[in-house]
Amino acid sequence: MTALKRLGWSDFFSDQLTSDEDELAPRRIASVHRSRVEAIDAGGPAALELPANANTADFAVGDWILADPISGMLVRRLDRKTLFQRRAGNDTTPQLVAANVDTLFIVTSCNAEFNLSRLERYLILAEQAGSNPVIVLTKADTTEDANVFRVQAQGLQPGLPVILLNGRSVEARELLAPWCGEGQTCALVGSSGVGKSTLVNSLVGSQSDTQKTGTIREYDSQGRHTTTARSLHALPGGGWVIDTPGIRTLYVSDVADGIDVFFSDIAELASQCRFRDCSHVHEPGCAVQAAVASGELAGDRLDRWRTLVTENRDRTPVVSGPHGNKISRRKRH
Repeated sequence: MTALKRLGWSDFFSDQLTSDEDELAPRRIASVHRSRVEAIDAGGPAALELPANANTADFAVGDWILADPISGMLVRRLDRKTLFQRRAGNDTTPQLVAANVDTLFIVTSCNAEFNLSRLERYLILAEQAGSNPVIVLTKADTTEDANVFRVQAQGLQPGLPVILLNGRSVEARELLAPWCGEGQTCALVGSSGVGKSTLVNSLVGSQSDTQKTGTIREYDSQGRHTTTARSLHALPGGGWVIDTPGIRTLYVSDVADGIDVFFSDIAELASQCRFRDCSHVHEPGCAVQAAVASGELAGDRLDRWRTLVTENRDRTPVVSGPHGNKISRRKRH
């Protein structure tokens, strides 16, 4: 494996290079800040200068870019293999969380923070992003029966990997090792206080760029928000991990395909309804309602699907306006 491949380089990226780009240097985005972007290459930290009109918000940790090897000036960003993004509040522009991620570790804890509906949202976003999801249940040592949380999480999706661990233990790295091999990139997402930074520390080991961690307030099981910037960290086994800030409220938008895949059972039933525009509420010949009545489909699963479809529709901006002067606006109902 070449030095670039150890950074996550693959044929997907090399196939994008043109004949006149042989002299340019491939580099990977290691961190994104408000006014600067930092990169690495096969030799370690690498200089990167952005053009005057560049916006750091257009880059995600994990991106691959091409730069002038002498000046360090960015020439262009390569197409992404995967991209995890989200919209916060009423923003019409998505926040880029992590790019070119092979495995998305969805981290939650075995306490009051555990929420199945929130985990469903992360799984849908992971599906839309193109990354393989793994649910990681932390703080397993703080509850008498952590297996209860694992069983509930495993019920969300057939074959979904669910790992139960104590983020501070020496076994944490071993349990997640199958997804952290040489050249592999994983990212940790989840709420503040669930132990993401602690887990990064365990995965990275004794290296110098470990994250600051916060203490947990016993009365509400919440932790202080300690990660304020997305960053790429090297793992002892040759892989890479991206730590991300905690997400307080997770909305869905632009994820219609992810919803259809995650709720493929409902999508399949809907195709059998008598009416193409069936709302699955009161129409005769509704295969979805028939499945609920027979017990084939759980009513609460249908309710969650309906909530997510409505939220995605309402929060996905619509591009409108004359050609060349398009604007983004939210749908109103």
